[in-house]
Amino acid sequence: MSLLEVKIPPMGESISTGVLAKWHVADGALVKKDQPLFELETDKITSEGTAEAAGKITFKVAAGSEVKIGQAVATIDTAATGQAVDPASKAPAVAVAPVPVAPVAKEAAPAATVAAAPAPVAKESPAPSKSAPTAPPPPAPVAPPKIAAPTPAGTRQTRRKLSPLRQRIAQRLVSAQHEAAMLTTFNEVDMSGVMALRAKYQDDFVKKNAVKLGFMSFFVRAVVHALREVPALNAQLSGDTVVENHYYDVGVAVSTEKGLMVPVIRGCDSLGMADIEKAIGDAAKRARDGKITLADLEGGVFTITNGGIFGSMLSTPILNPPQSGILGLHAITERPIALNGQVVIRPMMYLALSYDHRLVDGKEAVTFLVKVKQAIEDPARLLLSV
Repeated sequence: MSLLEVKIPPMGESISTGVLAKWHVADGALVKKDQPLFELETDKITSEGTAEAAGKITFKVAAGSEVKIGQAVATIDTAATGQAVDPASKAPAVAVAPVPVAPVAKEAAPAATVAAAPAPVAKESPAPSKSAPTAPPPPAPVAPPKIAAPTPAGTRQTRRKLSPLRQRIAQRLVSAQHEAAMLTTFNEVDMSGVMALRAKYQDDFVKKNAVKLGFMSFFVRAVVHALREVPALNAQLSGDTVVENHYYDVGVAVSTEKGLMVPVIRGCDSLGMADIEKAIGDAAKRARDGKITLADLEGGVFTITNGGIFGSMLSTPILNPPQSGILGLHAITERPIALNGQVVIRPMMYLALSYDHRLVDGKEAVTFLVKVKQAIEDPARLLLSV
């Protein structure tokens, strides 16, 4: 027998423990090399552990247990290459003896006849006197009202422990509100230009790049354009020091079953629309599949979050520390607006920019949002950088 230990892999210097949320295979099953074995939840990411070799796996840790980095949670017998044996098949067969059937008698014995005792006859009561008053019949007893039995508490509530990732998200959200002087400014954008551009070139774009042209790539490019125009939003505070960033790594929030994650798209200033769409799609898939890494979530200078895909009309997004700004996108709805002195119907979206007022003034925040609005309403600006 050759046993290979399955250990919790290193997840980064700041992560020392996690929770083995669930096993993807059964105890005693045959696994293949690189097959996903378990799901690990930490305070920063959720990831999967895979098999380093093929063989029969034996668990050492149950699902839901807290584990340490480097801890052995199972072993794989690499010498076992046959079919997995069902434990039920190991039980010895039990011979079942035939149950003897009693012979049936040719003639049934006559049933014993039991004489029924005559029922006693009640004597007749004398007829009541005509002059004697008749007593009223007693009222029928009233049944007490039915009181529903109390519902057991277990059927009205369920309790579960907050996952490490969800705990970390909660801590970061509260910390962001306590530590930053957070303020939100709003604007609205006419999406007609972008929608017309997508409708005109979508088929050609898909044929050439094998990916759809979405709205997010326009907003990523618009944010890069606005960051260049208003560099205060591309800076962050470190104690009493202002750190100015001269690169454009933009985080795009992704909703997963485990919570919100913000994978970072690197070098957005040098990426084309197709490259941005592919990078966002790949990052979102890896985040939802639990294959995102800690390095994928670090180093962003600005974040974009899109609540509009869930129908949100307006919100105030919370900063993603240590960043100084986050742009919230919302649902596109047709609304009447005034255009050139006339009321027209246009597909409109509300934009919300939350920023750290310790570092960014209101004028800079409003200017940034106006630059985003101008770039979206006139996409040619993104090509000409004006």
